[in-house]
Amino acid sequence: MTSIALFNNKGGGVGKTTLTYHLAHMLSRLGHRVLAVDPDPQANLTAMCLDESEIEELWNRTSELIAQGAASATLPGTGRVREGQTIADAVRPILEGTGDAAHVQPISLKSGLWLLPGSLDLSRFEDKLSNEWFKSFAGAPAAVRTTTAVHHVVKHAASAINADVVLIDVGPNLGAINRAALIAADSVLMPLAADLFSLKGLSNLGPTLRGWRRSWQTLVLPQVPVDISAPAATMTPLGYVIMQPEMRLDRPVKAYKRWLEPIPTVYSAAVLDQHPTSRDDNQYRVATLRNYRSLMPLAHAARKPMFDLKTGDGALGSTQAYVQTCYREFRDLAENVFRQVGTEPDSVTPGASQSDPAARWRR
Repeated sequence: MTSIALFNNKGGGVGKTTLTYHLAHMLSRLGHRVLAVDPDPQANLTAMCLDESEIEELWNRTSELIAQGAASATLPGTGRVREGQTIADAVRPILEGTGDAAHVQPISLKSGLWLLPGSLDLSRFEDKLSNEWFKSFAGAPAAVRTTTAVHHVVKHAASAINADVVLIDVGPNLGAINRAALIAADSVLMPLAADLFSLKGLSNLGPTLRGWRRSWQTLVLPQVPVDISAPAATMTPLGYVIMQPEMRLDRPVKAYKRWLEPIPTVYSAAVLDQHPTSRDDNQYRVATLRNYRSLMPLAHAARKPMFDLKTGDGALGSTQAYVQTCYREFRDLAENVFRQVGTEPDSVTPGASQSDPAARWRR
């Protein structure tokens, strides 16, 4: 099993959650068992995966739509969600000082795909994580249990469904919750827009990730009590995905060129700490995904990925051809990600067929 955090500390608009959602669906379609994790207190991935009535049931809250009379209070549930099964519920015992992180059951979205849902209540965990970070350097058991809580919750959920790959949709900041989520990740995939904000985000992100990794591996891991499982915090950079450039003749328009060109140099310097830096975009770019904004309203209405839209969903005529292009691009992205994180053949689970690509992640 491998875990991949999708992260960029630029604010909204990059398309990170949309990328996580579609990559998770595509990987499951290609035969992998996928757990999508939403540790962002904004819970955007959860909102994308579940409908209003399911989120109401999950959070045990009266939704604004129902309170305002815009939706029926008797909306039927799907039966796939249960109250109190979010990451916020899992860490509540630590937050309240009553015990270790609890286990929550991920939600089955479709065959081969599960969601570990988020909640706005998780924001309460931010201060607790921040306060315990430096205490964990001394190996204080309570502090280590706090800083490894997200790791334990994700690890148990992934084990419960025998996941091949975990995708973690990390929020757009360098706060304590995101640090805990990133420490739990084996690797990091960075969605970028071709703009100044993404370049500035890379400049901040790279040194911060290296600092967290160094602190964890040199100061915390040697002090971790033997009865606590702690992540290695490898956070290996996989590369970046250029998101939503305007396309003309399959090439970004000139307005984006000035921001596209410096990305590999900034990535190699800030994220990889390479000196001299590299300008080879093909070395780090995992994919470029075009702008699919015209498909998004249809996908939201149908509650399915853009590349699964059918004529009955409103994808008519030339739009259906656009859907097929979307499918090819996300399939290529998923296969490229697989190649980036795939283990060597001798790491395959004993007895597993090497012709089964998903078997390479079951370790």
